[in-house]
Amino acid sequence: MLGPQPPAQPPPAQGRPPALGPRPAPAAGKGRLLVVAALVAAVAGGAAGVAGGRLSGVSEPAPVAALPRVAPAPSSSLTGLSATAARVLPSVVSVEAGSRGGSGFVVDGRGHILTNAHVVGGSTLATVVLSDGRRLSARVVGADDDEDLAVLAVDSPGDLTPATLGRSSGLSVGDQVLAIGSPLGLSGTVTAGIVSALDREVRLGGARRTAVQTDASINPGNSGGPLVNDRGEVVGVNTAIAAGRGGGNIGIGFAIPIDRAAPIAERIMRN
Repeated sequence: MLGPQPPAQPPPAQGRPPALGPRPAPAAGKGRLLVVAALVAAVAGGAAGVAGGRLSGVSEPAPVAALPRVAPAPSSSLTGLSATAARVLPSVVSVEAGSRGGSGFVVDGRGHILTNAHVVGGSTLATVVLSDGRRLSARVVGADDDEDLAVLAVDSPGDLTPATLGRSSGLSVGDQVLAIGSPLGLSGTVTAGIVSALDREVRLGGARRTAVQTDASINPGNSGGPLVNDRGEVVGVNTAIAAGRGGGNIGIGFAIPIDRAAPIAERIMRN
């Protein structure tokens, strides 16, 4: 049987990491799939997670520029995955919405930030914390609960660094990937792994969806952060983990493919 995860932790106070004490014992069973802001998901027909809602916003669509897909040159002083992490980290933010916390990443030069719908949880306002520690107020532009995606916007986007979006269709099992975000409130955390499987069926939000499976460590608070390839291109939105009886990461994480997430983000921005 699949069991629920305890409620999400509130965002930690800035400047100090959260206490990493014992977690409540989960219900007995073979395994669980957890939305990584501590809401429930399920693999291949398990129990449903985030409650469904409707795509917010009903105004007339306006033209929206396509999200960027050309990667900047890496830092000349770094190589390999170090260069990849350095390239992506300025684009990743921590998201605080009421008692919830998670991650997100900048997707354009107009201040739009993509995250999971379960991170904002129906809130209309949020706070984003940039990689340099600055805190900015953001509004929730809209959310698609069925797809578990939401878009935020900040009013002063001048200093934001957009991430580069890649193509999840170009992934192969065994490709190197990095998961970047704020697990347990620890902002700027980078973990490395590989693509473990493609087109894995996972029930997220209101419907069953295919996901990128990875063994890069993903934990509560990583929700909404980017999964990137070794060129620093976003190939997925980190969303859920499978957990054993002891809880926590066991090397099975799931990300929404960016080929599905990007058009949904553009649609939310149009509305």
